[in-house]
Amino acid sequence: MRLRGRRADRGATAVETALVLPLLLMVVFAMIDFGRMLNAQIKVTEAAREGARALTLVDEEEADAVAGTVMGGPPGTDLEPGLWIAVPDGDCTVGGTHEATYEVAYGFEFVTPLTMLAGMAVDTPLRLAAKAVMPCRA
Repeated sequence: MRLRGRRADRGATAVETALVLPLLLMVVFAMIDFGRMLNAQIKVTEAAREGARALTLVDEEEADAVAGTVMGGPPGTDLEPGLWIAVPDGDCTVGGTHEATYEVAYGFEFVTPLTMLAGMAVDTPLRLAAKAVMPCRA
């Protein structure tokens, strides 16, 4: 009798695992991608802030170089996965402007199959963006 009860429990355990495992994997994949996305958004915000600061002090080339240091590479020309673009506006070295604006956009791509498990097919990268505005120093 005891052997028969244990065998029945094995089947129940397999069914429970089959039901719970996909949900558990989705939660784990969501934590991984959310953490990566949060880290990328922090980098984008910091790059925009440092780019605007450099734009108020020097020029656009220096602003791109400083933001590139934060982002880990030079800006691209198109928003592709893992690449970023910058839009500087307002050069404080030229008279007439009172503030410098620096925008950064980054193409974020999921690394886990979370979108596939959730039923969302994402072909284009997710756009993470930040804009920083700093007043020009007199």
